[in-house]
Amino acid sequence: MTAQEVRLCGLLLREHFGEVVAKVGTHLLRGGAQNLRIIIHETGISLDLVKKSLCVLVQHGACVFSSGRKGAGSPTEYRTSCDRILRILRYPRYIYTTKTLYGDTGELIVEELLQRGHMTMSSTVMTVADRLTQNMEDGHCMDYGEVSNAFSKLVETHFLQRCPPMVVAGAAASAAPATPATPGTPAAPVSTAPPSPESFPDCYKVPHVTLVGRGKRQLCSEDGEDQRNAKKAKMDSQTHGDEGICWQVNFERFHLHFRDQAIISAVANKLDQTSSEIVRTMLRMSEVTTSPTATCTKPLSANEIFRSLPPSYNIARPIVDQYLTLLVDDPMEFVGKAGESGGGMYVVNLHRALTNLARATLESVVQERFGSRSARIFRLLLRKRHLEQKQVEDFAMIPAKEAKDMLYTLLAQNLVQLQEIPKTPDFAPSRTFYLYTVNQLPTARMLLQNCYKTVANLIERRLFESKESKRLLEKSQRIEAILASLQASGAEPEQLTEVEEMITATEKQQLEALRLHINKLDSAENQVDESIFLLESYINSTASTS
Repeated sequence: MTAQEVRLCGLLLREHFGEVVAKVGTHLLRGGAQNLRIIIHETGISLDLVKKSLCVLVQHGACVFSSGRKGAGSPTEYRTSCDRILRILRYPRYIYTTKTLYGDTGELIVEELLQRGHMTMSSTVMTVADRLTQNMEDGHCMDYGEVSNAFSKLVETHFLQRCPPMVVAGAAASAAPATPATPGTPAAPVSTAPPSPESFPDCYKVPHVTLVGRGKRQLCSEDGEDQRNAKKAKMDSQTHGDEGICWQVNFERFHLHFRDQAIISAVANKLDQTSSEIVRTMLRMSEVTTSPTATCTKPLSANEIFRSLPPSYNIARPIVDQYLTLLVDDPMEFVGKAGESGGGMYVVNLHRALTNLARATLESVVQERFGSRSARIFRLLLRKRHLEQKQVEDFAMIPAKEAKDMLYTLLAQNLVQLQEIPKTPDFAPSRTFYLYTVNQLPTARMLLQNCYKTVANLIERRLFESKESKRLLEKSQRIEAILASLQASGAEPEQLTEVEEMITATEKQQLEALRLHINKLDSAENQVDESIFLLESYINSTASTS
């Protein structure tokens, strides 16, 4: 875990959960597994606040706990997960993807689960139905059954999964077989960390929930809060058949979807839309049968691919064969041939595709920072592996002085490495070959750290901009609330105009400029996160194949 990752995690925790949770979370990231007493002593935060902070982190899956390293009876230790905290950065993308696939209902379901960490199906359905009803016209309500169907579809496609049952330390210790303790040997610690959800047999089994009714609108009267609390207490006392069964968002499934979409988009940009639709069909057919860490999909015959194409693509079988041959012969190697049976067996080379996407990202960064000629040199070294300076000048067709300056600039930025191959053991410069090369994996790791730093800088800038204009933003929010209440009570247009004029023209211009600036920063965060996802996927794929 690097300093840039810890810094970004701290900013994400502070923005979403507050200063105290961020302090506890970053302390655990830096210090590793610690018990409650050490956390209180080293952070200087009160016991009550530390407990609440740990509850928030555990609720959102960012913290796990286990019995102490000294074995049974030792204080429980807590540790935070850097990867899980960094996923907060991708929340808007998860929500937008769900909206694209499953509409507004699916979007609100995923949004509620991301905001609250994990919830039961019944409480999620009722909350989402109430929110949808609130935005409907008078006299229209969202039925619980429609929301339940959307929830079931998300579970069927593995975008949602059950939270694994929590193992209690005492129960785990009693369930363990009694073995005689060897003198001088410490007892093995009993882990109470939740197991992986996939190891739980009912991970994707939807319980039978007895929910009948429709969403309810929030009350706007003065005593509405008391009535809502009474209704909530009454609702909590009811049983729906899924008590104790909580659900969470399956981030890995979303990541597989993002990976597939990146591959499909790359094929569409490189070839055409029909080729990308063939690759989309192959990925859809192998979703269930292919392991998340596999280097390629299961082999599919040309006959199966042809029959599974969407009906809207009225393509003859010989044309499909020609497209498959074109994809196999393409230098990007997104599709490979695995056999001749069934008209030819084809696979999607997932690892090769991620490698090429990461390579394209590296080339794009070099081109944006150092220009097209430096990108030409970088691309040449990626393709040829090892070249002397004179060979770089000749192959890239760049004058010697410029090529030398560009190579040294790339070398200073650690984007290019220099390898010495001596002819004799004394490493004399006159008898040594100096070869330039690019090691893609270390370069991708370095660029990933730069991306973390960039996102952290963007977040800090956005927070600074909001803090500088805090008074203006609060004034705008107050006036918007007054306008909303006046419109709800049926006020005259003159009253509304009078309230709107409380903000001067200069303040309106400042607000518009601020919103435009913050929107640009948000958009930049999302764009950098796309690069982070591709680089992380490539690094993880390389680690799993080695």
